[in-house]
Amino acid sequence: MHYHSLGKIPPKRHTQFRKPDGTLYHEQLFSTEGFSDMSSLLYHCNAPTQILQVGDPIDITPKTIHDKQLKHRSLAGFKVEPNDDYIKSRTPVLVNSDCKIVLSAPRKSMTEYFFKNADADEVIFVHQGDGTLRTMYGNIEFSYGDYLVIPRGTIYQLTFKQEDNRLLIVESTSPVVTPNRYRNKFGQLMEHSPYCERDIRKPTELETYDEKGDFLLYIKKQDNLYPYHYQNHPLDVVGWDGYVYPYAFSIHNFEPITGRLHMPPPIHQTFATRGFVICSFVPRMYDYHPLSIPAPYNHSNIDSDEVLYYVDGDFMSRSHVEKGMLTLHPAGIPHGPHPGTVEKSIGAKETHELAVMVDTFRPLLMTEAAAKIEDKDYFLSWLGKGH
Repeated sequence: MHYHSLGKIPPKRHTQFRKPDGTLYHEQLFSTEGFSDMSSLLYHCNAPTQILQVGDPIDITPKTIHDKQLKHRSLAGFKVEPNDDYIKSRTPVLVNSDCKIVLSAPRKSMTEYFFKNADADEVIFVHQGDGTLRTMYGNIEFSYGDYLVIPRGTIYQLTFKQEDNRLLIVESTSPVVTPNRYRNKFGQLMEHSPYCERDIRKPTELETYDEKGDFLLYIKKQDNLYPYHYQNHPLDVVGWDGYVYPYAFSIHNFEPITGRLHMPPPIHQTFATRGFVICSFVPRMYDYHPLSIPAPYNHSNIDSDEVLYYVDGDFMSRSHVEKGMLTLHPAGIPHGPHPGTVEKSIGAKETHELAVMVDTFRPLLMTEAAAKIEDKDYFLSWLGKGH
């Protein structure tokens, strides 16, 4: 990310910055990887360390299945039951030590508490719903197709305008960044990047509450949920500046890279981490060589598990695709287009598919929640009709 500032800040860091009544604001350095990586400085009305009470931790470790089966899998994501509560609606379906892939269908806005993920950066993809992400850095409006990138440790609330919401949440134990090959040595996104800084929506409307009371904050740490009761309102920041902050990027602003022949999946890459990448498949023109085959060729994921989350549109390489469907093609075995889709793709000029892909560098484990929504015959779907 690049430098941004919002609200009131002093002209020099680590210097006296006083309220109208003469008392000091409280400066906080916020960094997700120590003092040598990117950081921001926030100025609070009150000390962010004043806690009234800490409740007993609640174990939310995903219950995984170790069936040792090496096969392709498909999950019906929209079968995850909605829940009024945002935290309770978060349903991990695929996990490893680098990430958690979570499906969520919250009905209600977060009004009774705030949330902080101290384990991981979060990328929330908004499949259905619109509303506001409220954070200590300011507010971000969101709607269908938005990625919300939230650095770990960020205190936030999600408010929704309706009850029919569907979210894909990817948690990362390492920072979520833009891919190196899109950036120059100064961090600027280059001309060949499929998106640029103008597409990134930063926080606006900094809400500042200098209020005392009993404010409930749930902190997620090491797969436990800790109820913290703050003496001061968590959104009490009067200003901040730096390089660490939440932002939104719409998948509809991803400009696809195309070519005369079929291009490999890395052209769709949108975000990078140390343990996985996130890619965006968007409407685009097909390959334009006179003998091109638009459908992807068979390929083996020897080094990564491939997860594809289907959002909208028709997919030239798949049959029987539904919204919210999530497929896992594990490392070690090949996968490719379904029978009949290769010939069908020849001569087609464009695709209107919309999907999010997560490629992990370590194997993923399914959870018990995922097993309840699995199509157990998916691995047979490459046999075609009559089998």
